[in-house]
Amino acid sequence: MTSSRANLTDFEKSIVDKAIGAMQFAYCKYSNFKVGAAVVCEDGEVIIGANHENASYGATICAERSALTSALTKGHRKFKLVAIATELEDPCSPCGICRQFLIEFGDYKVILASSTSEQIIETTTYGLLPFAFTPKSLDTYEMESEKRNHTDEKH
Repeated sequence: MTSSRANLTDFEKSIVDKAIGAMQFAYCKYSNFKVGAAVVCEDGEVIIGANHENASYGATICAERSALTSALTKGHRKFKLVAIATELEDPCSPCGICRQFLIEFGDYKVILASSTSEQIIETTTYGLLPFAFTPKSLDTYEMESEKRNHTDEKH
């Protein structure tokens, strides 16, 4: 599952570098655990984010959500790739909230990277959160609900 950054394309390496660079903007005075993210929007624009902690830990925002909310604020809704970097030698996965937030916008490539080693993990948003609850789940519910209501009206 873990491979080397050498296996990435030059473009993907540049996105990982942007995620690593974003770590410098982390505000993590409580955990000192810096995380950076870089998201590639459908039109090719790259937007970075970093984690921002708060004395009330529940108010913390992770790097992935920081990058995506910045992209959303600029009007983006479709993404091609997100790279997420930490200082751990073995790349680490996003938290559950971030997995759910990432998959809200479809299935796209995810690269988990290290700023202290050449190790990476390549996956997708669906790979991070199999059997996810997504907007499609709500569409399916609406369709099935209408079908049930229509059937009930006949009886």
